[in-house]
Amino acid sequence: MTAANSRLRLKTRVLAAVVILSNVLGNFFLSKGMKTEDAALSLSPLSYVAALFQPWVMLGVSLLILWMLSRMTLLSWADLTYVLPVTALGYVLTVLMGRVFLLEQVSWQRWAGTLLIVCGVCLVGGTPISTAQRKASS
Repeated sequence: MTAANSRLRLKTRVLAAVVILSNVLGNFFLSKGMKTEDAALSLSPLSYVAALFQPWVMLGVSLLILWMLSRMTLLSWADLTYVLPVTALGYVLTVLMGRVFLLEQVSWQRWAGTLLIVCGVCLVGGTPISTAQRKASS
């Protein structure tokens, strides 16, 4: 492995971690904020606007914006077939966050599905980050 490949691999793994954590935490805080009485939604569009200004909801939305921007960056240099399975680790962390911090009930089928995701992430994680040949910038 060349130094450039090693640097790309490290850069990709760090950014993948940012993508995963911003997605998990963004969804967690959004869910936490939407479950408060102050964020109760009605048919009125004003209730949605009011919910956006709840502190936990604002934090969740901000983290999800970070997630989208970092995911766009990651997809600009790594294969989609690498990025999606590797960042699926976020689903595992989301299940754990929901169970531990939001006290949600998780059935054995969801735990089994979560274990399958972990197995898939392990398989894909060992493959090359990018297989497409890119044109040199002029």
